[in-house]
Amino acid sequence: MIEHQKWPDEILIVRHGQSAGNVARDEAVAAGHPVIQLASRDMDVPLSELGERQAQALGRWFAALPAESRPTVVLTSTYLRARDTARIVLETAGMMGGDPPVIQDERLREKEFGVLDRLTTAGVQERFPDQMEFRMALGKFYHRPPGGESWCDVILRLRSVVDTIAREYRGERVLIVAHQVVVLCFRYLLERMTEDQILAIDRAQDVANCSVTSYKYDPGLGSHGKLVLDTYNFTAPLEEAGEEVTRKSDVPVAPK
Repeated sequence: MIEHQKWPDEILIVRHGQSAGNVARDEAVAAGHPVIQLASRDMDVPLSELGERQAQALGRWFAALPAESRPTVVLTSTYLRARDTARIVLETAGMMGGDPPVIQDERLREKEFGVLDRLTTAGVQERFPDQMEFRMALGKFYHRPPGGESWCDVILRLRSVVDTIAREYRGERVLIVAHQVVVLCFRYLLERMTEDQILAIDRAQDVANCSVTSYKYDPGLGSHGKLVLDTYNFTAPLEEAGEEVTRKSDVPVAPK
């Protein structure tokens, strides 16, 4: 590690594997139902069988990396689907047992949807037409449903995560397992984007389940070096394993 280095050597940001909520959402939309039927809280929704296989495929990819390229610390959302993704990845890669340490951080949780939770787009239009109008007027970056969060709110809590990473994990290789909006908001922060830039990326393609977005430290940029985007939405580990690549948003399907 360079003495004045501010950042980790590498940050890898992974969206969790497909969840049972994704499956329930698809069923609700296909049937035209306004509400997605789930047996548990959103934070307790587990991975689907496909999601578990996706995490295993990613774990095998990590296992094939040289030891000096594997994560040295793991940060995960407190949501079950993210925690289970991290666990399966590490178990499959042979990296369980406290090295690397796994740290749950509630700041990495899914964007909160408030009163729109579990509603399909049809359900939002039926039950909260005013919120649909507000969202159209303000845009998803700034719209905050009652009891929920805007993208700006997610970015605000992630700013403190970035501060923590810079303070505690200099020279480390940090794996973060979280959610689609979190992945995009990290890009907004680490690349100092504008609203238009990050929303253009969001419109172009959803973040795939168990995809890898990575940043590597370049000591030659700036006075303390900078993190530079290396991969975005990298799905080769799944494709090489023959697993289906899924990109759909999490529950709820109200505009993310």
